[in-house]
Amino acid sequence: MKKILVMGGAGYIGSHTVKHLLDNDYEVVVADNLIYGHLNAVDKRASFIHADLLDTISLQRVFQNYKIDAVVHFAAFTYVGESVENPEKYYYNNVVGTVNLLNTMKNYGVKKIVFSSTCATYGEPKYMPLDEKHSQNPINPYGRTKLMIEQIFSDYAKAYDLEYIALRYFNAAGAASDASIGEDHNPETHLIPLVLKAIKGERASIKIFGTDYDTPDGTCIRDYIHVEDLALAHRLALEKLGSYSGCINLGTGVGTSVKEIIKAAEDVSGKKCPVEYAERRAGDPARLFANNSKAKDILGWQPKYNDIKDIVQTAWNWELKKSSWI
Repeated sequence: MKKILVMGGAGYIGSHTVKHLLDNDYEVVVADNLIYGHLNAVDKRASFIHADLLDTISLQRVFQNYKIDAVVHFAAFTYVGESVENPEKYYYNNVVGTVNLLNTMKNYGVKKIVFSSTCATYGEPKYMPLDEKHSQNPINPYGRTKLMIEQIFSDYAKAYDLEYIALRYFNAAGAASDASIGEDHNPETHLIPLVLKAIKGERASIKIFGTDYDTPDGTCIRDYIHVEDLALAHRLALEKLGSYSGCINLGTGVGTSVKEIIKAAEDVSGKKCPVEYAERRAGDPARLFANNSKAKDILGWQPKYNDIKDIVQTAWNWELKKSSWI
């Protein structure tokens, strides 16, 4: 299994996974519609083809042009708020698009896929840390589409011998250790880049939504996992296909609060972050972090970035370089 198709490989986590696979002697084909991805984030060693999950002709072209051994699927839409405002967009791209991809794979005899899923499939947490046995009751269309896709994989596995692993991320963060690629969303919704932009003066301030949670400093706690650790997990999952199918959490197992993120960013940059305080947002749990024992046991995965300062440092290095990259 050497030629890997990375759907959505021009995006944030996709581009880091492409780089990691190439560095580990895989051949990589990137397919992306470039709606949210960046062509200049695609490693030059990879082959690139413009394709869209909802354009079955373009999907067929990918499999006609390349002898694909396995697929890594990052091509779902991921903005929670947008999914509430425009669920049609999410059900079409994420669910219908994934069925298109699976059917094209089936037609070309490709039976292996690793999927970028999310901890949003769990919904409101009933206990911490979250493990894979936790009930699944997503509270927004984005989370529901990811859960539906996981269920589709299970059905395709039974009917068509699909081999799959769905990786449920917690909070992806950071940038490549060499600052060659990093996080560049539009709009940006992730906390760490928003804090760094506030420090750089590219936004007026960072809003802290709620300071009265039942946490040590009153702000929400989340599990931040470095993007290169995510990339490593995808390679390990590819190598595990055939001996395991199912869903696996990806997180560090350690929670970091909003105030701790801001402090880490200030320490790394040597600058103060302007802060505004606001009311809690609906649906924000006080704590959200992973039980990652399954990833360690099944994949042999161990996150290398365990200090939030080290994660923020890579993001800061990228922010300082990004203006020249764009």
